[in-house]
Amino acid sequence: MKKWIQEIIENFIREYEQHTETKWGSPIVGFADAKKLGELKELVSPEHGMPQDMISDATVVIAYFVPFLKEMADTNKFEGLSSPEWAQAYEETNIMLTAINEHIIGELKNKGYDAAMHHEAGRFNKEKLISNWSQRHIAFEAGLGTFGMNNMLITEKGCCGRYSTVITNLDVTPDSPQVAERCLYKSSGKCGACMKKCPKGALTPEGFDRHKCYEMCLENAEVYTDFGSSYTTDDEEINGSEVCGKCVAGMPCAFL
Repeated sequence: MKKWIQEIIENFIREYEQHTETKWGSPIVGFADAKKLGELKELVSPEHGMPQDMISDATVVIAYFVPFLKEMADTNKFEGLSSPEWAQAYEETNIMLTAINEHIIGELKNKGYDAAMHHEAGRFNKEKLISNWSQRHIAFEAGLGTFGMNNMLITEKGCCGRYSTVITNLDVTPDSPQVAERCLYKSSGKCGACMKKCPKGALTPEGFDRHKCYEMCLENAEVYTDFGSSYTTDDEEINGSEVCGKCVAGMPCAFL
C-alpha cells in the first residue's frame, strides 16, 4: 500500500505539471503514527491539531515531500527579493498539493478507507506566526528528514520543496523519525551558510526569529501579487506571495 500511495502522488504530479510553469522532482513519502503526535502540542502549539480531530480511528498521517527543480531554485540564489520564478513555484505548488490530497482521499475512499485533510492544514496564524497543523513536524515524525538550522526539514533529496499530509485509517506500519543528523552545522559546525544568507538575520546559532523572517516575506508579498496568495485574504492590505527562500536556494542541503 505504501508503494501504491507513492505511485498515486508521482503520477498525479507528472500529469499536473503539463499545465503549469513549475515542474517538480519525484516525491518521497512517509507515514507518521497517528497515535504518537501528541507531543506536537508541546513542540509547536497547545492548539496543534490531532489526526483524531478528523478521523476517530486514524492510524497514520501520510506525509510527502515534493522537491523543486534545481534550475528553478538557482534563480533565487541571489541577494535581494525572491525571484519571480520562486514566488510562482511556491504558489503553484501549494495549489497542486491541495489537488493531490483530494485525489489521494478519493482513491483511499474508493478502497473502503477513510481519509481527510486536517481543517488547520494550510492555515497560518499571523499573530503567532505558526500553523496549528505543522506539515514539517509531521513529516519529521514520518521519517522524512531532520531539521536544519534554516528551520527546514532536510530529506534524502534535500530541503528545497514543499510538504503536505493526509490523515487516514489505512492499515500500514508507521515509519519512525530519522536519527542521523543531516544538517552539517548541527553535526559538525562546518556550514552555517543559511545563517549567513538570511536577509534579515533571522537565523542564528541561538535559534530562529520568525518575526524577522516574516518581515522579508511581507516585502516580497508587496511585489509579487500576480501569482496568487496562499496565506492572505482579500481584505488584507498586502495580498501577495509571502515568500523568501534565501535560506534554501543555493544551500548545501537544498539538493542531496
